Amino acid sequence: MARQERGIRSRRSILEAAADVFGERGYDAASTNEILARAGLTRGALYHHFPSKEAIAMALVEAQGEALVVPDQVVKLQAAIDLTLDFARRLQTDTVLRASVRLAVEQSSFSFPAQEPYNQSVSVMEDLLGQAEKQGELLPGMDLGEVASTVVGAFTGLQVMSQAYSNRRDLPARISALWRLLLPGLAAPGMLPRLRTTPLPDAEGPLAREVSGSV
Repeated sequence: MARQERGIRSRRSILEAAADVFGERGYDAASTNEILARAGLTRGALYHHFPSKEAIAMALVEAQGEALVVPDQVVKLQAAIDLTLDFARRLQTDTVLRASVRLAVEQSSFSFPAQEPYNQSVSVMEDLLGQAEKQGELLPGMDLGEVASTVVGAFTGLQVMSQAYSNRRDLPARISALWRLLLPGLAAPGMLPRLRTTPLPDAEGPLAREVSGSV
């Protein structure tokens, strides 16, 4: 058990170090030597978990799918909103998730199915919207695939803009604004007053509180 825990910790250390290096230098300029130096591990420890730099990058990309944790909400349209708000909050502090998103967005020699992270996000969002539709939370006639793809695409663009403007400090506020604009065209009559487009107070970190206070 102790050996397994050490293995989990060393794997996480490699991913966190790689996330830092990829974040600072980009995939192409990053080297495994730099990742090892940052992690404080041996090359043998690296190859025990990852045979190459590309394998590390693939593990980082997979972290994006692992972050798609659907909130437990009775109102499924609220769950969809909270999913994006929580993802935005995690992007502010989780270096592994930030690196995952960067690898999916930037053009580099790292070869992987570029659509896969977006397909995962669209699938999760479309499933939530389908549940919302069954519960009568949406206007009739919605193309759920189109809505899900639009939400994911808009989130992607907003997080890139937020990174450029504020290092993602204003990302929750931008996502809140997105939902305020989208919901009148999505939510069934009577649903709007029941929906919250800001993070729950207990989910807000210092950055989120600062951003919310400035809007």
